[in-house]
Amino acid sequence: MLAHAQPVVGPYVSLGAGINLQQDEIVAPDLEIPVAGDHHYSFDTGFAGQASIGYGFGYGLRAEVEGDYFTDSINGHGPSDVPQVVGGKEQKYGGMANVLYDIDLGLPVYPYVGVGLGGQAVEHDNFYSRDVGARPGPTGVNTQVHGAYAYQGIAGVAFPVPIVSGLSLTLEYRFMGLFNPVGPYGEVSYKGFNPVGFPVARNFSNDLNHSILLGVRYALWQPPAPPPPPVPNAAPPPPAAPEAARTYLVFFDWDRADLSERARQIIATAASASTHVQTTRIEVNGYTDLSGTAAYNQRLSVRRAQSVEAELVRDGVAASEIGIHGYGESHPLVPTAPGVREPQNRRVEIILH
Repeated sequence: MLAHAQPVVGPYVSLGAGINLQQDEIVAPDLEIPVAGDHHYSFDTGFAGQASIGYGFGYGLRAEVEGDYFTDSINGHGPSDVPQVVGGKEQKYGGMANVLYDIDLGLPVYPYVGVGLGGQAVEHDNFYSRDVGARPGPTGVNTQVHGAYAYQGIAGVAFPVPIVSGLSLTLEYRFMGLFNPVGPYGEVSYKGFNPVGFPVARNFSNDLNHSILLGVRYALWQPPAPPPPPVPNAAPPPPAAPEAARTYLVFFDWDRADLSERARQIIATAASASTHVQTTRIEVNGYTDLSGTAAYNQRLSVRRAQSVEAELVRDGVAASEIGIHGYGESHPLVPTAPGVREPQNRRVEIILH
């Protein structure tokens, strides 16, 4: 589903921290040196963190630059028929340029996806391995740093915080790999793999990382959330009729205030009833449908009420007993959308109290 809105427009900053799961690293020998074949290092769950600054362009698209840091400790080495003692850690730190896309699903959260390219400095600290029971000694690499080009994929979801404009919590997964994960151990003695101790060269052939990060993102200079629109003052409803009241309805043609023959019959019935029951007052309330402007409809509703009043007087009702009101298009008998010509809303109510 394509996004049609997004929670980030303009500049923003973000921070994230969590765990890093580094896949086993395959170590391949330099083919020019006759040493043992491939082996691998495995790692404990490590740490990952990132900080970024970016810009949302609208329509779901944003771009950012980030700085990141990863660290993982070695927990195994193989293959070997003899139990091994291993140690050391790998650290990575560098920068990435990312392009991301927010997806608006009409939910209170916003999924997003992205890709990135950049570079990482890779530091190997005190890598070693030796057989259990072997005499400790210089068995690996103390510290080496090399640079590598990197790529990553990002999938996450943002949870806007309603009480702070521009603030969101984030949860995301990142996959990062290195294009050239060559940790050149050239001219380094691997006595754990090379009992003679002559210099050998071994290279990492992969460096793949899976990270899960919790974070916060803050869009800068966002306007405060608009207050809810005020509730419009509704036109006062007509006075509620007591249970003893009798109501007669007179209907009109569209945009007309003159009386039909059927309307005159209903008015005559109401006039006759007012002389046979105890009546303290007579209300004549005019209404219109929702077509036309509100101002015009207000005037039209008064003209309709005046037409009914005049007919009641002709039928013998004293004018002093009649009160007329025009309510325009308010209080429709049949609710409709604006502009609809609903016949039942074009009426005058005669109420005998």
